[in-house]
Amino acid sequence: MHFIVSKNQVRPPYQMFIQSRMYPLLPNAKVPVVLNCRKKNWHMLYYGDKEGRSRYFDSVGWRKFVTDNELKIGDGCTFELIECSSKSIEFRVQILDGDFPSELLARDVTPGTSEAPIVID
Repeated sequence: MHFIVSKNQVRPPYQMFIQSRMYPLLPNAKVPVVLNCRKKNWHMLYYGDKEGRSRYFDSVGWRKFVTDNELKIGDGCTFELIECSSKSIEFRVQILDGDFPSELLARDVTPGTSEAPIVID
């Protein structure tokens, strides 16, 4: 799952809705989730138990992730599903600042694939 950060994700009400194409991969339950990013972990809840409603991360945990990582509108985020069960979910998250890293601008970077992604950490 990947997206460009929008204002509702980084300002009140701090909403992080899950893209519907991810629904088949995730449980239809309220489950603890861990986001791994920049060698740290953030714990929150995933709400997938609301029949017919959007699925999302709890706003308190998501706000902590946003604040700690200084996310801003226009940043890019990629969520790689590492573990998923009815008991827990784990994502590896990569953040690409809205400002492309200067050290990569000078390099000839070959585009990554899902099997061999470009890791910027």
